[in-house]
Amino acid sequence: MRWSKLFIPTLREDPADAEVISHKLLVRAGYIRQLGAGIYNYLFLAQRSINKIIAIIRQEMDAIGAQEMYLPGLNPAEVWQESGRWDVMGQNMFRLKDRFQRDLCLGMTHEEVMTAIARGELRSYKQLPQIWYQIQTKFRDEPRPKSGLLRVRQFIMKDSYTFDMDAGGLDRAYDLHYQAYCKIFDRCGLEYTSVEAHSGSMGGSQSREFMVRCEAGEDYVVLGPKSGYSANLEMAVSNPVPAAAPDPDGELAPEEFHTPGRKTIAEVAAFTGLPETSQIKSLVMTSDGKPALCLLRGDHQLSETKLTGVLGAGEVRPAHPEEIRDWFGAGAGSLGPVGVSNMRVLADTALQGRRNMICGANRDDYHLRNVTPGKDFQCQWADLRQVAAGETHRETGETLEVHKTVEIGHIFKLGYKYSESMGLRVLDESGKEVTPIMGSYGIGVERILSSAVELYHDKDGIVLPAAIAPFDVVVTPVNNADAAQREAAGRIYAECKAAGLDALLDDRDERPGVKFKDADLIGIPYRITVGKKLAGGQVELVERKGKKSQDVAVDGAAEAVRGMVAL
Repeated sequence: MRWSKLFIPTLREDPADAEVISHKLLVRAGYIRQLGAGIYNYLFLAQRSINKIIAIIRQEMDAIGAQEMYLPGLNPAEVWQESGRWDVMGQNMFRLKDRFQRDLCLGMTHEEVMTAIARGELRSYKQLPQIWYQIQTKFRDEPRPKSGLLRVRQFIMKDSYTFDMDAGGLDRAYDLHYQAYCKIFDRCGLEYTSVEAHSGSMGGSQSREFMVRCEAGEDYVVLGPKSGYSANLEMAVSNPVPAAAPDPDGELAPEEFHTPGRKTIAEVAAFTGLPETSQIKSLVMTSDGKPALCLLRGDHQLSETKLTGVLGAGEVRPAHPEEIRDWFGAGAGSLGPVGVSNMRVLADTALQGRRNMICGANRDDYHLRNVTPGKDFQCQWADLRQVAAGETHRETGETLEVHKTVEIGHIFKLGYKYSESMGLRVLDESGKEVTPIMGSYGIGVERILSSAVELYHDKDGIVLPAAIAPFDVVVTPVNNADAAQREAAGRIYAECKAAGLDALLDDRDERPGVKFKDADLIGIPYRITVGKKLAGGQVELVERKGKKSQDVAVDGAAEAVRGMVAL
């Protein structure tokens, strides 16, 4: 392709509304343009990169025996109502009515539709296992779209679904996807890690996320580099940092004291002169309309994911101020567990063995000192807190790290959540009707591209891995008016094409500096510069990563690039 004929609208300045580097560079390099909040047009360069990513995904999915389908993005409400997720998805789901006032939605994922297909077609164990996948546009009514392609309302996902006769079959399908995902992300040139994760609204017994470390991410992972420990922040466990001060000795009785205007943990700590670790934090949460009082050490944060698992109920939310006042007779900031009998009381395990602590008195502007968990109030013990950087691995004692990440893939063992609720049944070898077990596996296509830009860039622009770059090589005559340079560049370009390379010929009547800057900005991995060295039978081969250059023979330039791309 000739650059002079292409639509590559590069910009010299960052867009004013862009915050993260991938958003800035994908706009500046002419890959994307915004149409609306969380809605983007993918221009020529972006579409070439996305097509390469999709080709890699297809190859690796086909290699594990997966069969590609294409399902409607517009779904009738009935299938989502059958699974129970019509209500669970809440405002994140785009909902609409047709001209007959029938409820419809735009698909966020396709567990229900795939299960409906299986229910209508699968009859016998002889038809299992099955692996079905699609690469499809998805929709999510994201409340705060931002960060370019990292948080959007329309996106492309590869989602696959497995149907097996038993848990052993699901284990094999899960492992097949894990290995395929590693190959996909390796081939895309990403640096990533896989971590234990929570299944959320997907349901199921086990899941893992594939995460790329970068500051643009909104997820956090906890890593133990030596032990190999890895988990999403919401699921991670650790040994907490010891309390900053020892607990007072003695069998002391709770004692109320006045704390005028002191509502936060920090304010009470400053007032009493005792550290936050000497306080009990009291949080009121509700699930399915039922309240629960959650207790943590003053410096710890609640994991709503862990709490949801303990409660075993629906969506968890903080109680409203009026609810708290009605249940406790006091406002938030003066709450505590002593005397509470109208709700479940859950205490984080970091409070076990503590004594003579401070908590709210359930009376505005008053707190209690000398409160001992298990003596002055009864509770259910559970792991409720988020891990923090600097805490240690429970078995090895290794110091754990916490990093911001972008999720690029997620695999789930769904179990029977959808097959059971939607009535999927097949006959086993004995002729008995049984319920197949399912798995679900997703990859965010645009997130691969954005994550690569976040990982690989410099002051001059994008530095994409060759496997997902829009072109492998750009051939650039320094002076397009020079007939010899123009002829040599055209010949090298043709040789690159013949060698199987995705080549671009920069035949524009522009200054060399403009051509070089544009090539660097859009992230083409290799540039062959045809200039003054042509008189000696040589051209310059520049590798975008690190700006390393070497002189090569004109006749060997295409082969030199092919060898480097194949590495």
